[in-house]
Amino acid sequence: MHVTRFAKAPEYQAPNHDEMRCLRLQGHNAGPSEQMWMGLSHILPGGGTSLDRSPFEKLYIVLAGEVTILSDTEEATLRKWDSVRIAPNEGRQLANRTNLPATILLVMPTA
Repeated sequence: MHVTRFAKAPEYQAPNHDEMRCLRLQGHNAGPSEQMWMGLSHILPGGGTSLDRSPFEKLYIVLAGEVTILSDTEEATLRKWDSVRIAPNEGRQLANRTNLPATILLVMPTA
């Protein structure tokens, strides 16, 4: 078992992420993991990511606030406890279009 205390979760900088604070909860520099890692991001109002593609499947769940997810062809606004799967090589953009901070959890493969 490996426990990561939230107060000690390491911060990381992700490319093309603006007005966001990203923390690793498991995997990479937060501890051992063979197949996946988990991160948590706080997104300030007006913050988000650019529209990018990744060869990895991604799972997101909104823990607080509201996050708009845009793909190559659609857009969905997620609220607390809503989740989304982004397929490998599918374009994805996150946007906080509200005046309140949002928190989102990410799970994706390590390799």
